[in-house]
Amino acid sequence: MTPPNIIERKKALEEIKALMNVFPVTAILGPRQVGKTTLSKFFEPDHVFDLENPRDMEVLENPQLALEKLEGLIVIDEVQRKPGLFPLLRHLVDTLPRQRYLVMGSASSNLKQQSGESLAGRIGYHYLTGFNLMETGQQNMYNLWLRGGFPRAYLAQNDEQSMLWRINFISTFLEKDLAALGSSIPSSVMYRFWLMLSHFHGQTLNYSELGRSFGISDKTVKNYLSILEDTFMVRQLMPWHANLGKRLVKSPKIYLRDSGIFHALQSIHSMNELRTNPKAGASWEGFALEILVSFLSKKDNEVFYYASHSGVELDLYWQYQGKKLGAEFKYMDAPKLTKSMHQALSDLSLDHLWVIYPGDKSYPLSEQVTVLPLQEIHQLKVS
Repeated sequence: MTPPNIIERKKALEEIKALMNVFPVTAILGPRQVGKTTLSKFFEPDHVFDLENPRDMEVLENPQLALEKLEGLIVIDEVQRKPGLFPLLRHLVDTLPRQRYLVMGSASSNLKQQSGESLAGRIGYHYLTGFNLMETGQQNMYNLWLRGGFPRAYLAQNDEQSMLWRINFISTFLEKDLAALGSSIPSSVMYRFWLMLSHFHGQTLNYSELGRSFGISDKTVKNYLSILEDTFMVRQLMPWHANLGKRLVKSPKIYLRDSGIFHALQSIHSMNELRTNPKAGASWEGFALEILVSFLSKKDNEVFYYASHSGVELDLYWQYQGKKLGAEFKYMDAPKLTKSMHQALSDLSLDHLWVIYPGDKSYPLSEQVTVLPLQEIHQLKVS
């Protein structure tokens, strides 16, 4: 099914609006080309500065002179290019109540640290990912899985054009975007690292093993990973540690956050290729995990995975309002209750466990375990 040409992002707009009603400065953080600029236009800003535009960068060479005379909603795009703005924004919003700011950035931890130090109590954050299943519609699940959530990749006229966009995105990201963020790592080196990392998608990450395979130190592996994580390309899912009297796995699991980028790196061009690829199960796990995490995002959930050295595993674990909840992601037609699920229920005292699969029927496996189609993720009850 061909995706629609326009995707409404009502949930994201509502969440950003709610932040803007509370904070004088709101930050939209997310990867390049994910739709931050497009989304900002819905708020009808009075003034817009794009710091990738040399003219706007020149205007803000003397930022206080440029900004203090303005009123209304002021948008500053790619704000990570001028981190020295944040102390000034604090002064402006404290002294000029007629101003509000919507700032957007393509890096996470450094930007949040810089802005948080200067704007504590004055800034709210919204993390914008690519399109999710609630936005595209459940009938487009397979297109979203194959192409990923970047708007231009998802909305391409066909799979071939989508793949071409993703390949060019990877190239531009490595050659220009990382350099703009201060990375001095050669693009060819980072590409080979990213490609190797894609082979570990959905697996527990051993820094030493990855370093030996790539010929670099553990410290360098962690540095490269932190760059990809900070730019929203990679998720390191941390293990849940509880005092259970068991030997638990303590290494993170690694996922490429966008399924379309993962498929581009793995040269998977179509659904037919994906269905028969040995990495289809890992791809489904990463895709479904990101959809579920996006669904949970405004419920203040920290998410983890659980694994013991005896072989008990749970793909995702979180807590909500005192309840302990879990999810397994299965790429199969009819998931069944397994010994590992039984043990995870017991080890973690789970209140409920969902098994997320690509089918179309929901059914119980036990009183505490429910099989749920990913298309019906909106029906998942966490309270």
